Amino acid sequence: PMRNRRVQKRGIGLRGPLALAAALAAGLALGFVAFAAGISDASPPADPKAEGIVVLTGGSARIDSALHLLAEGHAARLLISGVNPAVGTQAIADTVDPKLNSVIACCVDLGHDARDTIGNATETRDWAEGHGYASLIVVTSAYHMPRSLAELADAMPGVKLIPYPISNPELHLANWWNDPEAFGLLAREYGKYLVAAARLAIAPLTPASRSFPADDESARSR
Repeated sequence: PMRNRRVQKRGIGLRGPLALAAALAAGLALGFVAFAAGISDASPPADPKAEGIVVLTGGSARIDSALHLLAEGHAARLLISGVNPAVGTQAIADTVDPKLNSVIACCVDLGHDARDTIGNATETRDWAEGHGYASLIVVTSAYHMPRSLAELADAMPGVKLIPYPISNPELHLANWWNDPEAFGLLAREYGKYLVAAARLAIAPLTPASRSFPADDESARSR
């Protein structure tokens, strides 16, 4: 009898953690489905208008789309963020429609410092502040858009961000559940998004991110 009671107590004690783990797993699964569905259904707005455009490097289709937005007058200037330091505007001009060369020459800035999405956000913030922009069209791949918007919004909360997602025809995102490559890509990006969201949620609570009163030294900033 004593042994049976001990087994029963152990069983009762395990129910709580198991139920919590099951609920967490279900939440993550449902969140992933919603994340994937949102990306597969994403489409760019028909006529976006903003003061500036930022495109995050990672594919020629992104840059080409951003340049066409600029040429069509959807914004005044374009930042290409995360460009290889060895690449200049002429190298980019050589890869796109020659009709876009005039806007590249006059209205395109290259950001060479960013190495990841966090760096893109910092580089974009500095560029937007330098030009006094309060609204930006954000051009990147559809699957990369949620994490990009999260990082950009945290870096410059006062700037209006207009997403302009680009779809890669080689990725079958519409049928992601039947395509191993698309499923794997979305699963990895979902994991990165969750990590970024957790980091951004925790950051305001950490001592390094708290504001300090100004003293004899300059006030600390983020």
